[in-house]
Amino acid sequence: MTTPTLLVAGTASHVGKSTVAAGLCRLFDDRGLSVAPFKAQNMSNNARAVATADGDGFGEIGVSQYVQARAARVAPTTDHNPVLLKPHGDGASQLVVHGRAAGLNTASDYYATHWEDARKAAVESHRRLASEADVVVAEGAGSIAEINLHDRDLANIETARFADAEVLLAADIERGGVFASLLGTLELLPEDVRDRVVGAVITKFRGDPSLLEPGVDAIEERTGVPVLGVLPYDDPGLPEEDSLALPAAGERATVGDDDGVAAEHAVTIGVPRLPRISNATDFDPLSETPGVRVAYLPLDATLDGVDGVVLPGSKNTVDDLLALRDAGFDDELAGFDGPVVGICGGYQLLGERIENADIEGSGDDETVAGLGLLPIVTRFSRDKRVEPVSVEFDGAGPLAGATGTVDGYEIHMGDSRIVGGATPVSGDGAALGSVAGTYIHDLFANDAPRNAFVDAIYESAGRDRPATTTGTAGADADADEPGAGDPYDRAAALVADNLDVAALCDSLGLEE
Repeated sequence: MTTPTLLVAGTASHVGKSTVAAGLCRLFDDRGLSVAPFKAQNMSNNARAVATADGDGFGEIGVSQYVQARAARVAPTTDHNPVLLKPHGDGASQLVVHGRAAGLNTASDYYATHWEDARKAAVESHRRLASEADVVVAEGAGSIAEINLHDRDLANIETARFADAEVLLAADIERGGVFASLLGTLELLPEDVRDRVVGAVITKFRGDPSLLEPGVDAIEERTGVPVLGVLPYDDPGLPEEDSLALPAAGERATVGDDDGVAAEHAVTIGVPRLPRISNATDFDPLSETPGVRVAYLPLDATLDGVDGVVLPGSKNTVDDLLALRDAGFDDELAGFDGPVVGICGGYQLLGERIENADIEGSGDDETVAGLGLLPIVTRFSRDKRVEPVSVEFDGAGPLAGATGTVDGYEIHMGDSRIVGGATPVSGDGAALGSVAGTYIHDLFANDAPRNAFVDAIYESAGRDRPATTTGTAGADADADEPGAGDPYDRAAALVADNLDVAALCDSLGLEE
């Protein structure tokens, strides 16, 4: 008997596929099954550095498959997400296959030139995973009913076919029209894939589920597909897969202001909403810290009311630098006297200049002036550094006092060197005065640098920091540590309590 695959597909983007898949990964693992998460093709600038499937170094996968591997208690590898598209701007994306960058392509170039190779890579990865697991939990992408893409829909239609997968269809009731979405999606599926749908799940419901019963009965009678569950609106605390959860460019949004700390005892960290922002999950541990609000700022916003600033990573540092300058954020930042930290691309932005800038496809100018807040020079190259890191951290500037082991990862093109009187910071970083930068993503998931930065902000703002515990709950905590606050266990409970898992197991040939 071949290893069964369950494809969690959706009627649209952002319907809860990642949460359902992660919950099933943990639930199946809790029941003694060996689980392999899988997403044939992902599109996201939120990535993680993991071991390559061939064991020869490290590569990138989307954050959702990293999270699902943690949920399944398996070491994440590039097989879990063999094809990753990282949007670069102007209709182009960087293609990453089996964890390694394979060039910059428009959508038409990708489908015309690279799609067959991408499909081959996905089939190879699924075959390896299935050979070692009891069950594969695959996640689709966007809507499975995009009829314009059915001949090249790698994450949905092709996965259902080459993996011989059963399909669980997720539909989000919060956006309205959930029954129309289910019916329309099923009607638009190719017949062979439609026959693979073993059930549907309605997500993000607020209220009494019994109110849905007439609609559920009707949709089951019309389609013959059982609705296996209604999941209440709940956020287990898993990292967001992409920037869809962030405010759109030009809008402002604040997170972390629901912690019960009075406004006069809180501080606000401003994060400019770069058009090509990447790895925005770097800031989740800050917004989860009591007393800290993270405000995502339009580039033309002032820093009035902001106590500290973090410059985020970017998929296209040069274009985002030019966008900052065009909006006047460079002048705003130059006049800011609070603590400032740049992460990866944000660190590069803070320097005096960027050399070989045309490598990013941003124009003919080889050298672009940076924001000039740190005496560093960054030189781009086509080589990309992708690896998890564990360093004995030695902080300075707004990270002063942060010591001890810090775990994170690096994903970047280019290297930076100090050219002035800055103090070195771990992660090939630098600090001068109240400004610091580093290449280490997930920096603030570590207690020491997070608390050092927050302490520096409170001191600069002249406020007393409220007494808190040093740690934060979150999906980068120990994946094997059970408890009500563990996001993987919460996702599993959400699924177990509201989905007919026995029916799913029966359709997959698994013992419940």
